Amino acid sequence: MAKPNYSFEKRQRDLAKKKKKEEKEAEKRLRKAGTGEPGAAEPEGAPDSAPQPIDGETA
Repeated sequence: MAKPNYSFEKRQRDLAKKKKKEEKEAEKRLRKAGTGEPGAAEPEGAPDSAPQPIDGETA
């Protein structure tokens, strides 16, 4: 019987984790840019075109 190749399995897990992390970061960038995904819902009371204040600034 063949021995299990633990190095290969670990590499595959690491690659899967890295891919998932990159996808999550890409989604986060899209949401931050305001494009978002079509299925993502905006909060009900949020105005569409109101600029967000920067920390330390007053509106």
